[in-house]
Amino acid sequence: MTTAPVTNTPPLIYARVGGLLYLIIIVFGISSEVVIRSSLIVPGDADVTASNILQSQTLFRMGFVADSIMLLADVAIALVLYILLKPVNRILSLTAAAFRLMQAAILGLNLLNYYAALLLLTGAGYIATFEGKELNLLAMFFLNLHSHGYDLGLIFFGVSNLILGYLVIKSKYIPAILGFGLIGAALVYLSGSYTRFLFPSYVSFMEPVYIIPLIAELSFCLWLLVKGVRVQE
Repeated sequence: MTTAPVTNTPPLIYARVGGLLYLIIIVFGISSEVVIRSSLIVPGDADVTASNILQSQTLFRMGFVADSIMLLADVAIALVLYILLKPVNRILSLTAAAFRLMQAAILGLNLLNYYAALLLLTGAGYIATFEGKELNLLAMFFLNLHSHGYDLGLIFFGVSNLILGYLVIKSKYIPAILGFGLIGAALVYLSGSYTRFLFPSYVSFMEPVYIIPLIAELSFCLWLLVKGVRVQE
């Protein structure tokens, strides 16, 4: 059976760190999207959304903080997974890391669209010529743009997961079933993101399928955190 090679830093350490980073990504990513944004943003109703944001500005800002922490962890885990899977195929491992970093860059810049909604609604001087309803609609536009930007980033993340899943299957020191799960998650991310851009009216039909990435990535996270990798004695 192929095993992970012994390096100066034990592979188990990288696995544990990777699992912890993955847990941070999952917890903060779900918190920002499910707990915060879903409680403030009402699709199709700019006025109610604006009212919710203005009444819960601290919560809205916490969505920014949660996403930024998630992205910081994403950058770190790209490096950790590259090191962990480099023995399988260095070029593919580097490619997976590059696509993941590209996703982080897109989502990081996309946070400006999210924060722009708050800047508009809090009445900065340079938007004094806009009326209240116009501001609400413009804020909703930026929130919608943020949603699309998120899916744009997930396209790159999907490609990264495809490669990552293949590397896990080939590694032999991480269960192959976790690799197949990551490939399944990648297919969901890719199909879901392209559905938003190509067939937006069908986005709601894709939402239940996102349980697959949640299960796959949580399983991968917990395995790294609890079991780690099989190494030589």
